[in-house]
Amino acid sequence: DDDDDDEDSGAEIEDDEEGFEDEEEFDDDDEHDDDDLDTEDNELEELEERAEARKKTTEKQSAAALCVGVGSFADPDDLPGLAHFLEHMVFMGSLKYPDENGFDAFLKKHGGSDNASTDCERTVFQFDVQRKYFKEALDRWAQFFIHPLMIRDAIDREVEAVDSEYQLARPSDANRKEMLFGSLARPGHPMGKFFWGNAETLKHEPKRNNIDTHARLKEFWMRYYSAHYMTLVVQSKETLDTLEKWVTEIFSQIPNNGLPKPNFGHLTDPFDTPAFNKLYRVVPIRKIHALTITWALPPQQQHYRVKPLHYISWLVGHEGKGSILSYLRKKCWALALFGGNGETGFEQNSTYSVFSISITLTDEGYEHFYEVAHTVFQYLKMLQKLGPEKRIFEEIQKIEDNEFHYQEQTDPVEYVENMCENMQLYPLQDFLTGDQLLFEYKPEVIAEALNQLVPQKANLVLLSGANEGKCDLKEKWFGTQYSMEDVENSWAELWKTNFDLNPDLHLPAENKYIATDFMLKAFDCPETEYPVKIVNTPQGCLWYKKDNKFKIPKAYIRFHLISPLIQKSAANVVLFDIFVNILTHNLAEPAYEADVAQLEYKLVAGEHGLIIRVKGFNHKLPLLFQLIIDYLAEFSSTPAVFTMITEQLKKTYFNILIKPETLAKDVRLLILEYARWSMIDKYRALMDGLSLESLLSFVKEFKSQLFVEGLVQGNVTSTESVDFLKYVVDKLNFMPLEQEMPVQFQVVELPSGHHLCKVRALNKGDANSEVTVYYQSGARSLKEYTLMELLVMHMEEPC
Repeated sequence: DDDDDDEDSGAEIEDDEEGFEDEEEFDDDDEHDDDDLDTEDNELEELEERAEARKKTTEKQSAAALCVGVGSFADPDDLPGLAHFLEHMVFMGSLKYPDENGFDAFLKKHGGSDNASTDCERTVFQFDVQRKYFKEALDRWAQFFIHPLMIRDAIDREVEAVDSEYQLARPSDANRKEMLFGSLARPGHPMGKFFWGNAETLKHEPKRNNIDTHARLKEFWMRYYSAHYMTLVVQSKETLDTLEKWVTEIFSQIPNNGLPKPNFGHLTDPFDTPAFNKLYRVVPIRKIHALTITWALPPQQQHYRVKPLHYISWLVGHEGKGSILSYLRKKCWALALFGGNGETGFEQNSTYSVFSISITLTDEGYEHFYEVAHTVFQYLKMLQKLGPEKRIFEEIQKIEDNEFHYQEQTDPVEYVENMCENMQLYPLQDFLTGDQLLFEYKPEVIAEALNQLVPQKANLVLLSGANEGKCDLKEKWFGTQYSMEDVENSWAELWKTNFDLNPDLHLPAENKYIATDFMLKAFDCPETEYPVKIVNTPQGCLWYKKDNKFKIPKAYIRFHLISPLIQKSAANVVLFDIFVNILTHNLAEPAYEADVAQLEYKLVAGEHGLIIRVKGFNHKLPLLFQLIIDYLAEFSSTPAVFTMITEQLKKTYFNILIKPETLAKDVRLLILEYARWSMIDKYRALMDGLSLESLLSFVKEFKSQLFVEGLVQGNVTSTESVDFLKYVVDKLNFMPLEQEMPVQFQVVELPSGHHLCKVRALNKGDANSEVTVYYQSGARSLKEYTLMELLVMHMEEPC
């Protein structure tokens, strides 16, 4: 999948009330947002921020975004990271509003937020705020681009902010991989630059070389922050005439220097060098085995009406019958595969487009990584032989059209950010649709991209802890240890020949989950403001609400299968995690078509039960729900799959433990929540060894006695919604629980006084620390809770 879809479906480990399992991705002001090809990295990041982002209501917010058509490619050679540094510095007060953090303080006071990011050829600024303060916020924000102060004093302070961003980015495998990849570009190509910048490149080195960073920042701003490279989007409930008047009034003072925009389009083939087409072994931070196969193609942006890479990645990333991943899963060699182009500046710019395939390997898959690569090459060769297929193109096109036509309201700040970038990339008539829709089928354009994906042009990167000690090279900026070698001769020779195709690999069949009925249903019971309990039996209950607000043909179903068995021991919690992961693994192939047709499902190992979430177009949603329940009822596992999943879970637990923020959170909840098992307990129970027999008897016991609580919302009648609960009860045929069971942990009341708990971080190489200060208030009234929220808002900016 080349979108952020790799987060949508599958299993998650839910770790507590805040959950490590939110659906939205959340970008942080990173210079480059983590690539989409590496779920493990994204899984646990920015937990708190995502929760925060969700709390903001989208209806009252107004938002604006401005994109400058210049980014890190324009960095001068003697000041790496200058573009990123300038993006930080313009926030530091302006002639009209000289307060250093005035803009942030203003937004915090009025329920807003802001962000900025620097990419290879674009820099984007965005903010949102309550509507009544929008005009004033626009005026303050526009000063970044009209007359920022950038005083000398602020420089040293802000270098620290850029440096700590760099320090936070260092332990991320996705960033390290990106940095290493950039370093393979031919000398002198901007892909090889150090875009992040840090204290060394922006402060210490310039000092030694008598470079005046302050003067150079001003010079860079005057040369590149020019009105004719900028695109601006504002969104608010004012009339268009009012918004136009404001924008003209406020933004017309941005200077325009009339100079041509820097262009890198002539620097093609950055990776046409001997350093590419090799095998790189890399030592990752986390416990993981992964193989990434990458090709550097000519820039594909101009083919946006066809989207050839979207077509190819749709097939490569398919998980149904005949797909690469289906074959590798049966061999127990791989757990996940992501392919395509994430459309960040790093993966698509005016000098090249990347196409990469990342495969998360099992321990055994790591031993057979050449065979894994060979399977990928066989699949691509089959696609090249068959050529593009109109049926498949039209299927993708139909899915994207449905999604676009019935899309839900996006958060305004995300929407404007996306739009102002689109304005840099597409002609006027395609601003709103250019990045989403497939407009025309041109097999020759698809074939041209496809035919370049040959083994001789591929670069292989193998990440594994097993590479430790074998890697004698070190990437300059992130310190990544790696080694470079030629592809093993026997494989290199085989890949030069006309090798055989794999009979197990073939194109996907027609998709039976694509919705065609978008009719809105009539009410069959009185309208209500909130969901209402319409069924209540000893075995389960059902809440229901018919949608009367969004009027779209979608539904949202959530079931909680509650059992006291899970929390009885640390071993049970782990067996439950294994069970949910194997169930997800078993569903991966049969449910993939539904996933592709925008029916999302997620199985979550909750603390007190299995949570099943299904959402999407209501037309085919019952099919997917029934499929999940059928697989749950008939649950089974082979020894090979059991071993593969337990090995992977050891890595997952380990990766949670080595991050200071997730470790700190686990310890805090261990202190607070009565009867909670810690991640260390779970890790130990798993390391002590659990058997397939113990899993199967656990699952049998789990399914024999339950309480099922369901919620059905959306374009569904009450009669239809009762069928969902009935299906679960009939299919699983379980006994009711002997007594009612709470589904939240009780929280311990802390004795008064100060308590200090120190925990040594488990990753010695990570320079980041985490401090959690916890104030317990006990149960309060709604008003008092609201005052606490207010207090937090006031504290945030000065902190």
